[in-house]
Amino acid sequence: MPEHRYDVLVVGAGPAGLGCATLAARGGARVLLVEKDRRLGGTLHLSGGHLSAGGTSLQRARGIDDDPERHLADIDRISHGTGRRDLIDLAVRHAPGVVEWLVARGMAFDPETPRIVHGHEPYEIPRTVYGVEGGLSVLQVLETELAEARAAYDLTVWTDAPVTGLLRDHDGVTGAEVYRDGVEVPVEAASVVLATGGYGADADLFAERHGVALVTVAARTSTGDGVHLGRSVGAGLQGAGTYLPTFGGMPDPQTPHRANWAERLLLTTERPPREIYVDRAGRRWIAEDEPSIDAKERALTALPDQVFWTVFDADAVARAGVDEPPIVLGWGPDDLRRHANVRPGVHAADTLPELAALAGIDAEGLVGSVASYNVAVAAGVDLDFGRTHLPAPIAAPPYYALHNQGIAVVTFDGLDIDDSFAVRDEAGATIPGLFAIGEVIGAGATCGNSFCSGMLLTPALVFGQLLGKSLGERLGGR
Repeated sequence: MPEHRYDVLVVGAGPAGLGCATLAARGGARVLLVEKDRRLGGTLHLSGGHLSAGGTSLQRARGIDDDPERHLADIDRISHGTGRRDLIDLAVRHAPGVVEWLVARGMAFDPETPRIVHGHEPYEIPRTVYGVEGGLSVLQVLETELAEARAAYDLTVWTDAPVTGLLRDHDGVTGAEVYRDGVEVPVEAASVVLATGGYGADADLFAERHGVALVTVAARTSTGDGVHLGRSVGAGLQGAGTYLPTFGGMPDPQTPHRANWAERLLLTTERPPREIYVDRAGRRWIAEDEPSIDAKERALTALPDQVFWTVFDADAVARAGVDEPPIVLGWGPDDLRRHANVRPGVHAADTLPELAALAGIDAEGLVGSVASYNVAVAAGVDLDFGRTHLPAPIAAPPYYALHNQGIAVVTFDGLDIDDSFAVRDEAGATIPGLFAIGEVIGAGATCGNSFCSGMLLTPALVFGQLLGKSLGERLGGR
């Protein structure tokens, strides 16, 4: 029999798991929180910490009129109704309370917030807020709350302790096997909560779910543990078809399956483009000056492997970061020239056919696309895609091509749950004793087929608190 028995076992100490464990313990439950990393916080160490809520004191202080109904309407508009409306409604209606909870606990919000974030399809009302230290601002509050609960209640925390399997009997999930100090330790629990994050660092699972190679900025610990654990006991998945990549990033030269946000193409909202985008066939596929990142991300999903190249000439290089914004963040002309044909994915050649051969692009297609674009520049009209910013032809050798890839920031599908956060099997029946919150349920549940500002971290906090309170009330008196 297991030596370790708890009311609640929370697997994963990110924003959802920390809140759930703390609130369950405060409610009187005996709680074990396990984290496979050596530190707590999960993706909060990488996240910008964006939260969104309608009708907060932070908005009222800035004279912004908002409420949950308008927040819901904005999410419906952006996501085209592709998310889980029951979960979205739950998150949005409790979101103002979470923001006020952070305010009351002294979190330092960035003074530029609330604001409208334009990196993806924007809200119509400024309602996104974040701390002065991004995700770390949220983590500071959660860690303080956790420490207080550990001192006053029956709450145990194990770090460097991955869960290797779930325990179950004919009635449902009864606990888990935890690898700790070199041995697998059976832990019995009345309720197991999977809060393990997504699978943005699991290339095999990503390829299985989406059919494309993984290039990611997700935390290295986001290896789909919760999805694998859930599947091992028959859990169903939700969110199929909602995946959306973040537009265009260059693979890191040392770790090609990862992207480096410190060196990225500037968006068209940051820099009018002089380049064209082509696919493997050398064909243009969108108006490069299209201002909607959402439109570009959706068009990108139709490309083979979500791969494209940014093509420009020596004239564009000479201007980049000098009298025009840089093409790649932090790179001036000398950087582009220095990296060409040295750094993976950065190519240069004196002719377009030579460039195509180096980059792996169809030469005939590339030559034809550049010629057609140059005709459009001369005529002042792009008949193919309707691009209006046509500053100069691509005609001054050497020519350049930068390899770009759709980037996984979060994963959109995950464990299927009901509105009490109980995990459901493939037939839609709940699996007794098993719950899931946070990115393990998939961003598509609360964002649909879109990026809705703040609608991953906010639901993680909301659902963590709601589930923790529920489990504490139900199990605390046992």
